[in-house]
Amino acid sequence: MKINIPDYVQLTIDILEENGFEAYIVGGAIRDILLNKTPMDFDIGTNALPEEVEKIFYNFKPISVGKKFGTIVVPQKKGNVEITTFRNEGVYKDGRRPEWVNFSSNIIDDLSRRDFTINAMAYSKKTGLIDPFNGKVDLENKTIKTVGSPEKRFKEDYLRILRAVRFSTELGFNIEENTFNAGKKQSKNISNISQERIRDEFFKILLSETPSKGIKILEKMEILNIILPELVETIGFDQKNPHHEKELYFHTLCVLDNVPPILNLRLAALFHDIGKPYTQTLDNEGIGHYYNHDKIGGEITKNILKRFKASKDLIEKTIVLVVEHMNHHNNFSEKGLKRLINKISKEEIFNLLNLQKADIKCSNKNASIDHIIEREKKVREILENKEAISIKDLDINGKDLIEMGFGEGKIIGDILDYLLEKVMEEPELNEKEKLKEKVEATFGPLKDLKDRP
Repeated sequence: MKINIPDYVQLTIDILEENGFEAYIVGGAIRDILLNKTPMDFDIGTNALPEEVEKIFYNFKPISVGKKFGTIVVPQKKGNVEITTFRNEGVYKDGRRPEWVNFSSNIIDDLSRRDFTINAMAYSKKTGLIDPFNGKVDLENKTIKTVGSPEKRFKEDYLRILRAVRFSTELGFNIEENTFNAGKKQSKNISNISQERIRDEFFKILLSETPSKGIKILEKMEILNIILPELVETIGFDQKNPHHEKELYFHTLCVLDNVPPILNLRLAALFHDIGKPYTQTLDNEGIGHYYNHDKIGGEITKNILKRFKASKDLIEKTIVLVVEHMNHHNNFSEKGLKRLINKISKEEIFNLLNLQKADIKCSNKNASIDHIIEREKKVREILENKEAISIKDLDINGKDLIEMGFGEGKIIGDILDYLLEKVMEEPELNEKEKLKEKVEATFGPLKDLKDRP
């Protein structure tokens, strides 16, 4: 079989072979190529030692950040290429790292240490495909299967259990029975993995085409109660409300699948109703109500994402969507809508609207999203017309007011707030001279602040 390899990657292989070494594309790049996908990056395996790689590629100014583990990065104009010496490994004692790593001259040794058969293939034009564990067959059968014993492979690094779920979700593959059972059996050990590593795999699951599949697998493998116990509270939860046809867990998964693959939006979809189990009250007719579940959900979301060691920016963006998702019930005036855009931000307002559309669609098959579509249309008009929604959008600033005779301090902010209110109501006022006239008419022409209202 012939595989098309980018010129800069083939050049790297050619240089290694010209110097008497073996060189192959290895791992995920081969998997992606066989799936007719464009690899994100290319890794090359070789029997050349790190020092030899550095010498051969001296003119490329190689980066030796992973030299201890046999990896040298060769920068090129079209992309970096990681070159790693073939390795074999000792026993894993801490569920993450081997006791020892030895460099090897045998490509099979290197492929034998990899996690799944679909990631344990190598290729070069000179040799063709090397596939000692039938990874190509597993690709064709859409199967995730460990290299060798799944018990042993998972004990080496418990994160591989999450990786199995992630690949299954991303690729739409099934996890082979023995691999699944071993992962479920050892799932409790995932608690020994750092939150950062768990987070990275979990976020990749959320960004896949159908993230609900990954969540369901995590549930079946008894992983969900370890990494996200708050979500487990929604499983089997009857909302007892005629506006909600699904139990809370399946409603949440439906919303998750129906928003675009933007991380904070997917997180907000997953957590938007996570406060409901803690806020349910039943009226005299037995109908469930969930007052302040959005605010409680925001607090729970904050705790979860802090536990995941997510960035402050991601936490804040996600919380805003969770807390504001219920405002689709509000009847905003145009001025109120501008305030909302300013509060949410121009960038995030459409994420909120997408969350609300999915939330409504997944609640009741007869529910209408017409009001959200109309709101979205108005938001676009406001933004396209570049109407003022914040003080920085005004055609006047604090410096202008000081030049008019106002002293620095609270009065400047008060005047700008006043002008913004007026401009929100009358966009045509947002011209510097008109705003100055408004200030003079309202606050008077006197220079002395004590004479100003």
